[in-house]
Amino acid sequence: MPVNSEFQGRSYPPTAPYGVSAAKIREFAEAVGATDPVHVDADLARSRGYSDVIAPPTFAVLIAQQCDAQLVADPEAGIDYSRVVHGEQKFAHHRPLTAGDAVVGTLHVDTVREAGGHAMVTTRTELATVDGEPLCTAMSTIVIRGGE
Repeated sequence: MPVNSEFQGRSYPPTAPYGVSAAKIREFAEAVGATDPVHVDADLARSRGYSDVIAPPTFAVLIAQQCDAQLVADPEAGIDYSRVVHGEQKFAHHRPLTAGDAVVGTLHVDTVREAGGHAMVTTRTELATVDGEPLCTAMSTIVIRGGE
């Protein structure tokens, strides 16, 4: 089944809140080699004006990909995950994700197009606090490889 082009323009409801913790930030920072102590030292982070440790910028992908999973898991979308290649990822941060944030994501399917026998789907996930404060806009393009 090909990717359903009628999904262009579709939005999904906000996800359940993701609790950003200092432990997850530390774990992620260590995994990606982020060495700025603001990711692990709460006193230093507070001295720089933050309420707690802040996440490396790419931490947002953890939450954004949970949102993207709504589309991939939607049987009507026609996406065969075994054929998916991650094409591009971009972030526009409004403020750093901080330990203590409860983050929801709202997924928007911006484009669905065919190119060279493959489908390309671009999504935009708006991450915000549960109170509605914008945190990050994550844009992702996946390529669904066409048949053999």
